[in-house]
Amino acid sequence: MARIAQEIRRAYAACAAALVSGRADLDAVDALGLSVEMPVFTVGQTAELAGMHPQTLRQYDRLGLIVPQRTEGGARRYTLRDLDRLAQAQRMSQDEGINLAGIAHILSLQEENRQLRRQIRHLRRVAEGDSVFEADMDGEVVEVRQSRLYHVRRRNRARQMRIQPLLITAGRE
Repeated sequence: MARIAQEIRRAYAACAAALVSGRADLDAVDALGLSVEMPVFTVGQTAELAGMHPQTLRQYDRLGLIVPQRTEGGARRYTLRDLDRLAQAQRMSQDEGINLAGIAHILSLQEENRQLRRQIRHLRRVAEGDSVFEADMDGEVVEVRQSRLYHVRRRNRARQMRIQPLLITAGRE
């Protein structure tokens, strides 16, 4: 696993603290350009940030609730996404009395929603750009970039549509 620079590590730690305290969410971290999937935190760091005992983290791993990535040596490494899930699991368990099976299901649905929101943001960016979607030979939806010539012709057609009524009206006078 590659080592990351100290200032980047501090940025991840600050984001982790904001996630755990509820001042930020994963979408905000994504917007900052930090990877929510980068394995940065050790068991001790994660336990300290999440305010729980390291043994609880190991138990969650055994149960499959929060499964960290592993180094080549087998050490657990947690991501910002894992920390967010831990903080949510702790709140649901302590504040709302939800059991671990319910928490696992809720967290799974939340992650699915987050991924869908990311796809929607991507599609909106694409829609604002110069591409369209078409079906390929297999019926799969594919993105097709439009040429500059297409945009020039489209602009000219739009301009002609605005000018034609003016010419017709001028001819009647």
